[in-house]
Amino acid sequence: MPSLPDTPSPARQTPEIVLVLGSGGARGLSHIPVLEALDDLGVRPALIAGSSMGAIIGAAYAAGLSGAELRAHVEATFRDRARVIARLLEARVGKFADLWRGFGNPVLLDGERLLDLFWPSAVPDRFEDLAIPFLAVATDYHLHEEVVLGTGPLTPAVAASLAIPGLVRPVTIGGRVLIDGGAVNPLPYDRLLGPGRLVLAVDTSAPATISDSRVPEPLEAIAGVSQILTRALVQRMVERRPPDLLIRAGGDGFGGLDFFRARAILDAAAPVREEVRRKLGEALERAG
Repeated sequence: MPSLPDTPSPARQTPEIVLVLGSGGARGLSHIPVLEALDDLGVRPALIAGSSMGAIIGAAYAAGLSGAELRAHVEATFRDRARVIARLLEARVGKFADLWRGFGNPVLLDGERLLDLFWPSAVPDRFEDLAIPFLAVATDYHLHEEVVLGTGPLTPAVAASLAIPGLVRPVTIGGRVLIDGGAVNPLPYDRLLGPGRLVLAVDTSAPATISDSRVPEPLEAIAGVSQILTRALVQRMVERRPPDLLIRAGGDGFGGLDFFRARAILDAAAPVREEVRRKLGEALERAG
């Protein structure tokens, strides 16, 4: 029987990298070693999506800042505790006197002012001026649904994505009242999966700790509830349909408000950098 002629196999194309950075509060600083790993590999994402803290860091990286530059900015910012506290007071919506008059929340923060105070100056004002396409995920408070923002003014969109109820004031965009994206999609990779793409999703939600009888402080409890919700939602998403590459970061023993432990969080996340280099490098080699 004559042999069939060899059929040339179609050339494989390197997939485009989609980077998804999840919610996590201060634990989300662990996204930075992931960015450093991408820089080590010379990999530039085709698209970045982020929710809550992931939106803050994702937008800064999409602006063109390197992982090393973001690390230096974070370490310098949170090294000066007095200056950070002064900036937080400046970003407050209300005053403590309001509490006794029955008006408002004296610790509620304005997310846009917060970003203006803490973001690197290189972050532009509009999505269209970013170096890499970027999507911020928020939640419509009244309709209980996910809202994806990717055009127009950048600061209000990211402020909406990080608006944890009780801590950061909701943002109104296009007539919709928006709050923390982590309320519905803390790791927004699900709609980005598809042929020709390699979706790298970074989860910084907090795992359960050992049983403890300590009662949390009020602000700690607000952030803690957000962490519990985030972890539960991410677990269900991953069980239903995981991303192409899932990286668990955040370390043990850190809470969502531990920003003054920024250096310790970054140090604890150091192994993540090598993990991303290895796993992403292997995935790209297989695809190529």
